[in-house]
Order: sequence, then structure tokens, then C-alpha cells
Amino acid sequence: MKINQTTEDDITQEVLRRFQGTADPRLRQIMQSLVTHLHAFVKDVQLTEGEWWKAIEFLTKTGHMCDANRQEFILLSDTLGVSMVVDLLNHRKPTGATESTVFGPFHRDGAPERATGEDITGIAKGGTPTLVEGRVLSLDGKPIQGAELDVWQADPEGLYDQQIAGIDGVNMRGKFHTDREGRYLVRTTRPVAYSIPDDGPVGQMLRAANRHPWRPAHIHFVISAAGYEPVTTHLFDSVDKYLQSDTVFAVKESLICDFKVENGLCKCHYDFVLKPKAA
Repeated sequence: MKINQTTEDDITQEVLRRFQGTADPRLRQIMQSLVTHLHAFVKDVQLTEGEWWKAIEFLTKTGHMCDANRQEFILLSDTLGVSMVVDLLNHRKPTGATESTVFGPFHRDGAPERATGEDITGIAKGGTPTLVEGRVLSLDGKPIQGAELDVWQADPEGLYDQQIAGIDGVNMRGKFHTDREGRYLVRTTRPVAYSIPDDGPVGQMLRAANRHPWRPAHIHFVISAAGYEPVTTHLFDSVDKYLQSDTVFAVKESLICDFKVENGLCKCHYDFVLKPKAA
């Protein structure tokens, strides 16, 4: 039997052929496209054996950094801009609807139910006391009663609760619900810029590329309501110096807000607008 896999292009075509029998058409499309682009990348940069081995070591170390409190692969996806490309492809919004952004690696299940205006800061110390208020509305401007706002945020030191040793339970998190006028109120501290964890492979990659690991100050929200598509988003502080260089490429102009301080209290107003679910 003659085997004609003598060139790099022969190998690519044979690999594609072997995926041709994949029963699931979507899986077949994904795998064949992955092979096509991955092989093209290797050929384009003329990848050496040593460089390929370093890539395997990098991915192995990335996996070893993952545990219940840290997801290094999400950080890698975020810092390569892949997370935002996936977000944009999957969450097309009509004009007027609140734009989405990355979910990030720091969400946790089990955030406590909070009363309107309840403080989420818990054991966090320092920072400027802040009120974030507004409404959750439909595209035609009608208030949405009972919408849930799942909120989480870094503390004034720039750390999420799962990054802090010794914390029992959750902190700087809560689930709020809108009243019959669609209003919500969250009591917290003014968000601060923070560095993503950079002591692992992702941090090494950023340093090698002369990139910083900083995210602009923001608060995370997931807003959901019956009959509407949920939206995962942030509110960004308009004065933050990292808005133009967010290390995960997540800033959208419509999500930048003014956090105004008067007499020691910071206030921010933002109305979230939800898109109805498709029939």
C-alpha cells in the first residue's frame, strides 16, 4: 500500500479527511476548521520543534494553575481577546439594549439574596461608600418588576473573595430584585482598578509581550427576568486610566458611567435595558 503523506499539505488534507466521518455535523465543522487554521498557523510562522514543545509546556502549566478558586484558562481566553469575540458573536443586541461583556473568572454561585439598598461590602475595609441605582427596563421603556441583578465586585484592595485566604463564605456579592417600578439599589464601595492574577503562565505571557495585567475599575452584573434574554455586563468608572487598555478588551463605551462623589458618598445611576427572548 502506498502512502502519499509526503508534504505538510498532504498531512493537513489527510487529517481533514479523517474527520469527514464525524457524525455530528457541527463537531465536524469545528474540528475541520480547527485543523485547517492550526496547521496554517504552524506553516505561517514556520514553528520549530522547540517552540511547539514550549507551547505544550505552557498549556500544561496553565491547566495546573486551575482549581476551584482559579481558572487560568479563562484568564488566557480573556487576555487573548477570545472571550470578547465569542461574546460579540453570541450576543448581538438591538439598538438600546444593554451591551454584554465578559463573564470573567470570579463569579461564584450562592451569592446571598439582598434587600433593596443592602450593603454588599461585608468584611471589606476602606473604599468610598457608593450607591448604584437605576431601573431595569424593556426596549420600549417599560419597567420590569422582579428582575434579578446578580452583583459581584473586587474589594477596595482589588481582590475578589476567593482570592483572600481565610474568608468563610462569600463577600462583595449579592442578588437584588427590582420593585414594581423596575428600580434597584445596591450599596457597595467605589470600584477600583486591579491586576488579574499574573503569577502563572498568563502573567508570563503578558510580561513577554510587554503588556500590563490591569483591568479598569468596574462592577459585575448579570441581569435576568422572565421573558427576557439575560445580560452579563459591567459598569466601568469613567475616570479610570485603564479604560483604553483593559487587559481583557472588555470595555464598551455604553457601559462607562460617572461615579460622582458628594460629601463622602459616591453615586452612580444606570438603567439596564433587556431584550425580549426570541419566540
